[in-house]
Amino acid sequence: MPRRHLRVLGAPEAPLRAALRALRGELGVPDAFPLQVLVEAEHAAKSPRLPSYDATDIPLFTIDPPTSTDLDQAMHLSRRTGAGGARGYRVRYAIADVAAFVTPGTALDAEAHRRVTTLYFPDGQVPLHPACLSEGAASLLPDHTRPAVLWTLDLDADGRTESVDVRRALVRSRAKLDYASVQKEIDAGTAEEPLALLKEIGHLRERLEVERGGISLHVPEQEIVERDDVGGHETPGTYAQDDTGGHEAPGAYALELAYRAPLPADAWNAQISLLTGMAAAELMLGGGTGILRTLPAAPDGAVGRLRRTATALHIDWPHHVSYASLVRALDPHDPRHAAFLQECTTLLRGAHYTVFRDGALPDITTHSAVAAPYAHCTAPLRRLVDRYTAELCLAAVAGTPAPEWVLAALDTLPDVMAGGSRLAGRVERECVDLVEAVLLRDRVGEVFDGWVVDVEEERSVKGGPARGIVQLESPAVIGRVDGGNGEPLPLGERLRVRLTQAEPGVAKVRFVPA
Repeated sequence: MPRRHLRVLGAPEAPLRAALRALRGELGVPDAFPLQVLVEAEHAAKSPRLPSYDATDIPLFTIDPPTSTDLDQAMHLSRRTGAGGARGYRVRYAIADVAAFVTPGTALDAEAHRRVTTLYFPDGQVPLHPACLSEGAASLLPDHTRPAVLWTLDLDADGRTESVDVRRALVRSRAKLDYASVQKEIDAGTAEEPLALLKEIGHLRERLEVERGGISLHVPEQEIVERDDVGGHETPGTYAQDDTGGHEAPGAYALELAYRAPLPADAWNAQISLLTGMAAAELMLGGGTGILRTLPAAPDGAVGRLRRTATALHIDWPHHVSYASLVRALDPHDPRHAAFLQECTTLLRGAHYTVFRDGALPDITTHSAVAAPYAHCTAPLRRLVDRYTAELCLAAVAGTPAPEWVLAALDTLPDVMAGGSRLAGRVERECVDLVEAVLLRDRVGEVFDGWVVDVEEERSVKGGPARGIVQLESPAVIGRVDGGNGEPLPLGERLRVRLTQAEPGVAKVRFVPA
């Protein structure tokens, strides 16, 4: 998933969207699918490999943004009574079975390995698979029978996992729900039990997360809205930042920046996915062969930078308060807290995919943010590795070797995923840079209040000026600052800076001390 959730709303011809189209070309982002891939996808959509086990009687439902059509997961939640009358819960979680449609060694499979992940831009996405699969035959759309990898996770009364089963099955979702409507029903007490239990199980899993020392980042979605209704006529290429104290000129585009804070239902839904990813990791570790998502503990320097960012945003972080405790206390509805939560995701940058075989377990098996072993397995329509994880888990439960095509690709999969992740990361960084440049384009020369949150350890050659990173107080923009006259930048201190450049698609945002 992307580190920063950016979404732009506005007319297709608006300048920001034009700049984003240009960015896709510059980064070499895949465009249309090759004809052979489309032909194979259309054929696969009509004749998938269907399992014999029929679970269409389970009234599954999906929870996604309202406009989403690439639906990876569907769930059903229920209460259960165990041995001796002990009470608990049953989570049934169906994951789209991409392997039912994609045959190893085909052009469709090769294209998925070339793309690796779905890429997210503020104005849309570049999919991993053709739409006839990702938004059609393989998607768990309501009222359609689909092949799926069906997880059954039995939990005790405290939400701890007691048993896990995973098998291929035919499933049929009954409803496509969105976060806002789910939250409304649960808050109003009108949700039926399978949906109402999302809150109950979600809270239990969140408590267990705190107990084991894990942390979930609920990063707000940032919306950049372009309007061409300011003044009497359009003036392409001009902007008015009416949310940052800037000016609005007649005929200018109005650019607004806003955050959509995640709802509690977002977090509860994420806990179901997290539960499944942890179960997948344990299955593969027990089976002796697998691929984990691992993350070592963050270095002190990264945490120190976050502390300076917190200072810049006026967020109180006492030294006796842990990072996890601070994050849980933040309010994503507060723009300062929202900006800080986005920066917290920098601690996730050291994550890797770690392969192990034949019982030889790796030195690191845990993901430090999860505080447990964890694997990606719930988003196969949007992430290549999840298709492989599903096969490894199915084999572990069945007590059989994994398919040869999985074992043949396993050792190279971390590098493939790393390449795709690098491109996704660059897409994200460039999109953020572009949006920030658009926000500040007409404010070159203005002075802003900020805090120096990072400084390069070495100056440029021949005794050039110090360089660092400044976090503005308003708007919540992060940019490079070039020191003057060889003077060091005041790390962790307030600094008034002047904007020297901000040209979308040409020059990133830069500042100098004022």
